[in-house]
Amino acid sequence: MNKIYFDNAATTEMTDKVISVIMDTMKNNYGNPSSTHSFGRNSKSILELSRKFIAEKLNVKTGEIIFTSGGTESNNMIIKSVVEAQNIERIITTRIEHKAVLNSIESISKTKKISVEYLDVDSCGNPNIEQLKNSLEKSDKMTLVSLMHINNEIGTIINLNEYGEICRSNNALFHSDTVQTIGHYDLDLSATTIDFITCSAHKFHGPKGVGFAYINNETIINPFIEGGSQERGYRGGTESIHNILGLKTAFEISYESLEKDSKKVSKIKEYFIHSILKNIPGTKINGNSDTHNSSYTILNLCLPIAKEKKTVLDFKLDLAGIACSSGSACQSGSSKPSHVLSEILSNSEMEKISLRFSFSKFNSLEEVDYVLTFLKDFINDN
Repeated sequence: MNKIYFDNAATTEMTDKVISVIMDTMKNNYGNPSSTHSFGRNSKSILELSRKFIAEKLNVKTGEIIFTSGGTESNNMIIKSVVEAQNIERIITTRIEHKAVLNSIESISKTKKISVEYLDVDSCGNPNIEQLKNSLEKSDKMTLVSLMHINNEIGTIINLNEYGEICRSNNALFHSDTVQTIGHYDLDLSATTIDFITCSAHKFHGPKGVGFAYINNETIINPFIEGGSQERGYRGGTESIHNILGLKTAFEISYESLEKDSKKVSKIKEYFIHSILKNIPGTKINGNSDTHNSSYTILNLCLPIAKEKKTVLDFKLDLAGIACSSGSACQSGSSKPSHVLSEILSNSEMEKISLRFSFSKFNSLEEVDYVLTFLKDFINDN
C-alpha cells in the first residue's frame, strides 16, 4: 500500500493541469499587470479574466472578488477593515471558528472599543440561532457577525441564508469563512444573504499562497495593505499572476467535475463511517454524521483510545504511511487540545483520542480498509 493522504482539509494535492498552467505562466507571462506595455497587458488580461470567471460562477459582480494570499489574509482583511470602516461596536461569533477569525477578532477588540459575544454551540457544533436573534434584536449596536460555513475540524455545515436573514433583518453585517466550501459546494452569492466570504486555492487542488475575498459592493471597507491601487485599493502589491491563474484553473476543474467527484468522495466517507462503527465499538462521530449537515470531505472521530497513547499513535500512523490530523493544521505542534472539540465534547470524551480524516477525489475505498485494519490492530495491541 502506498502512502495514504487523508488530510485534505489541511491542504490538497495539486492537479497536473494546475501545475502545468502555473509553470507556463511563470515562463511566458511574467509582466507586471500594472504596466502598460504588452507584457503587462497580457498579465492584466489573465488577472481580470480569472476574476471574471470566478465572479460569474459565484454570481456576483467582477469587482467584488479581491485576490489575496489565502483564507487567513482574507479573514483578517474583512474583520479588521470592516471594524475600522463601519464603526463596528460589537462582533458576534462562536468559539469554534478558525483561529484566523478568532485571533483577528481578539486583536481588533484590544485596539478598538468593541464588545465580543460568543454564541453557544450544540454538541454537533451548530451555533445557537435563537441566541443570535435575541442578541441582535435587543441592541442597535453596529454589529459584525462571523460564522464559518463548514467547520474545518468537524465538518458541520450551517445554513448561511438562515443566519444571514437574521443578520440582514437586524442591520448586521454577515461574514463567513468559506475556505472549506469553495471548490466543494455550489454557492450562488446573489441568492445568499451574506456580505463577505473567503477562499484558499490549496483546499481544492490549487496552489498555496493565493485565495480571494468576496466583498459586497454595497459595503465599504478600508484598505488592508497600503500601497498601489491594486485590488480596488484594498490590497496593494503586485498580483501573483501565475498563482491566480492556478487558482482559477483549480476552481474551474473543481466545478466541472463537482457532481462526479462529490459522489465519489461521499461514498468514501459513508463507507468509512459504516465500517468503523461496525468494526471498532466505542467510536463516536464528532459533529454531524448525516451528509446534509456535514461536509462530505471531513470526518472527525473520537476513538476508544486513551489520549496518553497519542504520541505512540501519531508515530505509528506516520510509520504506516497514513496522513490524518488531530485538529487544524494551523495548530500543529501545540500542546493544547483542539479548541473546537473542547467546546463540543464531554470531559470523558476529551480523555480519548480524536482524529480528523479528510478526503479528496484521489482517495479510494481500499485506502479506508487499510486505515481501519491499522486502527483495529493498534487498539488490540494496546
